[in-house]
Amino acid sequence: MKRKSFLVQSLLLVCSYLVACSESPAPGVDRVFVGGTIYTLNESQPWVEALAVDGDEIVYVGDVEGALALSGSKTVQHDLDGKMLLPGFIDTHMHPIGGGAYAKALSLETAGSVEEWIADIEAYANQNTDTPLIFGYGWLSTTFGPEGPQRQMIDSVVGDRPVLIMDEGFHGAWANSRALEELNITQDTADPTPGFSYYKRDENGDATGYLLEGTAGMAMGALNVITEDVVVEGTAFVIDTLNAYGVTSAFDAGAFEYGDSLNRILNRLEDAGDLTIRLQGAYAVDGPDDVSAAVQNAVRWRDTIKGNNYHYRFLKIMQDGTVEGRTAAMFEDYQGEPGNSGESVYTEAQMSEMVVGAAAIGMDVHIHGLGERAVHEALNAIEVARDAHPGSSTRYAICHIQVITDQDLPRFAALDVIAQSTPLWASYDTYGKQFVSDDQFNRFWRFNSLKELGVRLTWGSDFPASGAGMLGMSPIYQMEIGHTRQNSGEPDAPVQPRVLERLDIDPLIRGYTLDAAYQLHMEDEIGSLEVGKKADLVVLDRNLFDIDAYEIHKASVLMTIMDGNVVYTAD
Repeated sequence: MKRKSFLVQSLLLVCSYLVACSESPAPGVDRVFVGGTIYTLNESQPWVEALAVDGDEIVYVGDVEGALALSGSKTVQHDLDGKMLLPGFIDTHMHPIGGGAYAKALSLETAGSVEEWIADIEAYANQNTDTPLIFGYGWLSTTFGPEGPQRQMIDSVVGDRPVLIMDEGFHGAWANSRALEELNITQDTADPTPGFSYYKRDENGDATGYLLEGTAGMAMGALNVITEDVVVEGTAFVIDTLNAYGVTSAFDAGAFEYGDSLNRILNRLEDAGDLTIRLQGAYAVDGPDDVSAAVQNAVRWRDTIKGNNYHYRFLKIMQDGTVEGRTAAMFEDYQGEPGNSGESVYTEAQMSEMVVGAAAIGMDVHIHGLGERAVHEALNAIEVARDAHPGSSTRYAICHIQVITDQDLPRFAALDVIAQSTPLWASYDTYGKQFVSDDQFNRFWRFNSLKELGVRLTWGSDFPASGAGMLGMSPIYQMEIGHTRQNSGEPDAPVQPRVLERLDIDPLIRGYTLDAAYQLHMEDEIGSLEVGKKADLVVLDRNLFDIDAYEIHKASVLMTIMDGNVVYTAD
């Protein structure tokens, strides 16, 4: 009887437990999204009705019934009400740490006039009377004509303090006389790399105030423009802005100025909870003297500069400058400048040494190639590396790619090279046109030609060098210009040749999501909405596929989620 009584009591306890469980609903997943247009970037399931998130992962992608079945007491249900849900955007080339230093500096309107810039410098100086140095960025060198900016222009409005203003591409600087004095730049000051990194001079040999390439960076360092606190505060602001534009991951294409302090800066941001993006970065080779140690230095960064949300594990090689600075490496001389076809930073042997070294250890490589000759030289080095290490896991990207020859177009596909660029630069380049031949001008930004050849295209802002200030960080703004090749919202604006290079919306979205994730070597974790991938999401107020071409820039980000956590809401 005692045994029977024990069994009965046990059964009663089990039944009581089951009843209690049935009365307390299961907690369910963290979030469910229903009622909108969900574009997954998964080719086997591109459009779905619903998506569920638990913790930091996507756990369901499918119909509404399946998602709601996972709901419980803790589930937050997001009714999209017809809005669009996408993978979080990925910026594949920017300088968030370097840009952080300039986030609150004087920002000039790149499309402005010289007179407007001088007025802005004067106004900023008057508003910041206690600032010992006036620092800013944003001017376009071609607006000044062949001679470039002059120190006397700034002297006329600010003569009592040094002034240093970087150009929109951060390849040049405009200084006043007081800044040149503090830098001790005289007629006897040697140019670091004549014809590439140098001080522009007048007929008397005096510095004009135009500092090109490395001399601009040297001036920033010598004038102590940037402090660590400024960088940390500014970078947190940049990351907040990225989140507001729907960006959840980014590639730092070189924090040139920070070196050993980079880890400390990133740790400060992460400890404060301000690193709300996945940040992948690169060691940037520091000139020809760094070639033999470049891969070794990149390995040191890969092994030491990493945290929960950041890892610097790429090799970055900068092979040339810019068209507007007439330092991009071309196959023919710039118009009106006989003998100047731009400069390659590295010989082909040096380039190959670094790229082959990276391929030997499976390190991904990111090469700045803007002029047609620089692109050609980068492809040559990659071909050497492919032959030397055919089984290497290394991925190669050539960034900017402003001018490409007909012969080199198919090599991107043949060598499996990622083509990375900034769509907004493909609006009509009135200024750059004057320095190149008609043939070269018609070979600017050959995006659709690359796409048709099956090349992966990825997109980034190059902030702070985008030429559009903070707005340049907006993937949606960038997408419109990549789609129209005209100024945003201006259907009557001239079209950047060739009109056949306009892109459909889909490759622009892919270049900010799945193909971007491939460039970061993270396509198994992010870039599409699939079960098991990280919950990095962006909600837009409208479907990008249904908007008039010149209205795309008006689409708004309503919510950004990174790792399952809301990092931005429009509210």
